[in-house]
Amino acid sequence: MSSQTTSSRPLQLSLNGHAPPTCWEEDGFINRKLPKELILRIFSFLDVVSLCRCAQVSKLWNLLALDGSNWQTIDLLDFQAAIENDTVEKMSKRCGGFLKKLSLQGCETVNDEALRIFAQYCSNIEELDLSHCVAITDRIAVNLSAHCQKLRLLDLSSCSLITDSTCYNLGVGCHHLSILKLAWCHQVTPKGIKAIAEGATDLHTIVLQGCPKVDDEALRDLAERCKELHVANFSGCKLVTDSGVKALCENCHHLEKVFLSQCTALTDESLKHLGSCCSNLKVLEVASCHQLTDNGFNVLAQGCTQLRRMDLEECVLISDNVLGYLSTNCPRLEHLSLSHCELLTDEGIRSLSLGTCAIENLRVIELDNCPLITDIALEQLMVCQALERIELYDCQLITRAGIRRLRNHLPGLKVHAYFAPATPPQQTATAGRRPCRCCVII
Repeated sequence: MSSQTTSSRPLQLSLNGHAPPTCWEEDGFINRKLPKELILRIFSFLDVVSLCRCAQVSKLWNLLALDGSNWQTIDLLDFQAAIENDTVEKMSKRCGGFLKKLSLQGCETVNDEALRIFAQYCSNIEELDLSHCVAITDRIAVNLSAHCQKLRLLDLSSCSLITDSTCYNLGVGCHHLSILKLAWCHQVTPKGIKAIAEGATDLHTIVLQGCPKVDDEALRDLAERCKELHVANFSGCKLVTDSGVKALCENCHHLEKVFLSQCTALTDESLKHLGSCCSNLKVLEVASCHQLTDNGFNVLAQGCTQLRRMDLEECVLISDNVLGYLSTNCPRLEHLSLSHCELLTDEGIRSLSLGTCAIENLRVIELDNCPLITDIALEQLMVCQALERIELYDCQLITRAGIRRLRNHLPGLKVHAYFAPATPPQQTATAGRRPCRCCVII
């Protein structure tokens, strides 16, 4: 029996209301020594599985373990394959107004009817994760809007049946939304985003990754009405241009995390707007933005000195100069991805290693497919005392000896590298069969 099947059994038994076995007398030692209030308090620290197991010990423990006050936070990810609509309905009725946080992530069979009952009984819900619940439709937003006005976080990522109708209803009834995730909801358009922006003006986080219809109009509506945005994810929104990024930067001065990977229309103008307006920026991902150059990153680095994480993968036009800008201006940089930046050389790594970020804070650097990087770069990185991981896949000029020297200097370092099998010599008739040499992960 799989661990998932085993662990889901007590959940089904308890939530579906079967009578618990009377393994203990009601006046057992613990029950006589501890007041019910204390037992209830102890149960409040248990997870779902432990609570369901306790509910099967005795009638008293069943009553206390299934008390609604113990079910304020429920995460059913580990049971996603076993969760059915009947379970959600009975859980909702049992938890009622106590339930504040619920995750049904990946529960693919849960449908609108079960969530209608949930919304009616659990009107105090504040955080709801329905990502990958592929059976739900726009009806869920109708019920949330009508009953769950306290909702602050809603994750509908990869719910492909969701349309602008959901956005309209959320804008009407869920004015306290601060975190909304609609990643890979392909049917959402700028009109839906406008409805959200008009109704949920306190938005702190918006995730629209992989929404192909999102464009500059959507960014302008968010920028004009949701000025408290801290996190904005538009990765894969290929219709977004410098104009949309400009509006966002000029209106949302509290931005800390911006994700624009695969927004291939962006140019250095976007980086300049970020550098000029977003001094609190800590995370920037612009992977596969092929038009970005050294000039844009120069302005960005000077204005965004709080940067901690950058993903520049496949920014193919950047050179060693960018690493010099980051070394000089961004002392808190911890995670830097430079994969497929094919113009980078050992000189760039040397410039990076001279800065405070490399010496004190750099924990991860990714250099996959940087063909000009050699063992000399690894020697420069020996000063990075905080370095935890380095990626070196397909760096053809890196050798095992160079990696060995780096690991001897930084013994806790995880090095991921790939060495292609050497071309075998031509076999002769008398030669024995040679063993296969495959990739090596160090």
